This record gives sequence, C-alpha cells and structure tokens, in this order.
Amino acid sequence: MSIKSVSIRIDEEMLNKLHVVADYEGRSLNSQVLILIRESIAAYEERHGKIGKD
Repeated sequence: MSIKSVSIRIDEEMLNKLHVVADYEGRSLNSQVLILIRESIAAYEERHGKIGKD
C-alpha cells in the first residue's frame, strides 16, 4: 500500500481544537486525522457493507 498526501481546507478554530484533541490523546495531528478517517469508514461499512476495490 502506498501512502498518498491530501490537502484540506479547515478553519483555524477547528484546526486548533483538533490539535488539542490530538495532544490529549498523545498523537500527532496527522495520526489523529487518520484515526478519525478510519473510524468514519468503519461506521460507514457497518451501516452499508464493506467498501470493495473498484
């Protein structure tokens, strides 16, 4: 699996809050975002079934 980079636009207040959450969890901001993405995908797949490769 290759690692890809993604840019997002996020307002400053939300970014600051995300930094606080990441710091509290002892993670980098990048790691925290990846965890949130994984949780979102898992929740989607639980409701709708596994996402297959296209």
